[in-house]
Amino acid sequence: MSGHTHDHIDWADRLALLRAADALDAVAMTAVARRLVAGLPPRPTIVDLGCGAGGMSAHFARELGSLSGGVIVLVDATPALLEEAERAANSAADLHVASDGRGSVEIRAVLGDLADTGLAHAVPSADLVWASHVVHHLADQQAAVGAVAAVAKPGGLVALAEGGLDFRCLPWDLGIGRPGLENRMLAAQAEWFIGMREGIDGAVPMPYGWSTALDRAGLTEVDSFGALVHHPSPGPESLADYVVNRLGRLREFAGGHLTADDLATVDTLLDRTGPHFVGARQDLYLLGAKTIHCGRRP
Repeated sequence: MSGHTHDHIDWADRLALLRAADALDAVAMTAVARRLVAGLPPRPTIVDLGCGAGGMSAHFARELGSLSGGVIVLVDATPALLEEAERAANSAADLHVASDGRGSVEIRAVLGDLADTGLAHAVPSADLVWASHVVHHLADQQAAVGAVAAVAKPGGLVALAEGGLDFRCLPWDLGIGRPGLENRMLAAQAEWFIGMREGIDGAVPMPYGWSTALDRAGLTEVDSFGALVHHPSPGPESLADYVVNRLGRLREFAGGHLTADDLATVDTLLDRTGPHFVGARQDLYLLGAKTIHCGRRP
């Protein structure tokens, strides 16, 4: 089955980058999982919509396993991602099971699409519904927020990770090309994103923020909080590969919005045999923030 979705992106092809991002986000997102799980009833049901490579579900599994256990339902439209998420979540869940079964976490995997109108009937009602950077890939984002909310039980919590601050990883002056390359690449990414949204069949504008979208979906107690991801240079061992893959992806989908000179600079940075290969630098870092928007189903 193809990994392409409504946004015409082959997500299965991005599995390695998703895994790397999950690893680098781990400290920040563990804290998010702990905060969200803290207010749930004993042995809750959590549904992770658009679970990707399973990084967040693994955090949820560890948190539930340290408490009373529960059920985590993984949902994704890309089979390769769903398989990886199931592996990651099961691996995390197995770490915390006591000999008497306390803390046992059941992992279920559902091949499904948030755009399917029957999705709410294909998964159990949840005490917590989590959707990270998936709603903005759907044609009608407001309708998608409503679909996410419909999966929650009455009184259940809905949490969307959307927006935040763009991640940065490069020094201002790289010694080649014009300084400020990363700023221009992020601007190119924003232009690509506009085109991606315009290219989705039946795309509907949503000219307001995520908190308003949650409010219009009928949720109460709407609020948001941030999660800082920060790895100062030289960063963990995996950071260099992540930066190389990130730069390659930006070059692939946003390169059409860069000047010829900037494209040449990026190609030089990605040349593993050259003296300016970005993966050999010791001054790489990672800094950015994710925003989590929450609301409760009445």
